[in-house]
Amino acid sequence: MSSAAATQSLADIPTLTQVYRSAGRRQAASSTGDFPPSAAINARVGLVNGDITKLCVDALVNAANTSLSGGGGVDGAMHRAAGPGLLAECRLLRGCPTGEARITRGYRLPAKHVIHTAGPIYDHIDPQRSERLLRSCYEKSLELADACGVKSLAFSSISTGVYGYPSMDAAKVACETVRKYLDRGSSALERVVFVTFEQKGVAAYAEMLP
Repeated sequence: MSSAAATQSLADIPTLTQVYRSAGRRQAASSTGDFPPSAAINARVGLVNGDITKLCVDALVNAANTSLSGGGGVDGAMHRAAGPGLLAECRLLRGCPTGEARITRGYRLPAKHVIHTAGPIYDHIDPQRSERLLRSCYEKSLELADACGVKSLAFSSISTGVYGYPSMDAAKVACETVRKYLDRGSSALERVVFVTFEQKGVAAYAEMLP
């Protein structure tokens, strides 16, 4: 269970605008090649290297399994921090198909809600199918957040652990999908945060973010 002293408020999470400014970087075009720089989007997107279970946001996106029964990695950490109430509510949902998303309360987490999404196991024979499913995880999570009135949302890195999705490829999908969603102009989300435990993960997202 996280203590209040260990939590990180939204105000402490740098936006891309602040990241670029502190690094003395200009906002260059994204490595995805599809998006011009956008000051408006960069002010709504954050990037942090740390523990997602400590973030004081409206909702955390959990990289769950299809049974929603908890597991290792971020999923296990989320359940441990939230306490047994999270698993009890997850059991009532009767699972989550790959590429879909479900929402629960946050229980002992500093976040109000947890959005659980089941990412794909990376398929080296059919990577396009893996990409479609991973993209759907982000889309469905964003749509569910908007439908539930969530204003601030933090994503863990979906499918890059034991599911084997290459980190750079996964970061590209995540950044493209979030950018396209926010570019529609209909979302009420005020802040979307990408969270990684490892410094190399920060580099992967920073390379892909416009």
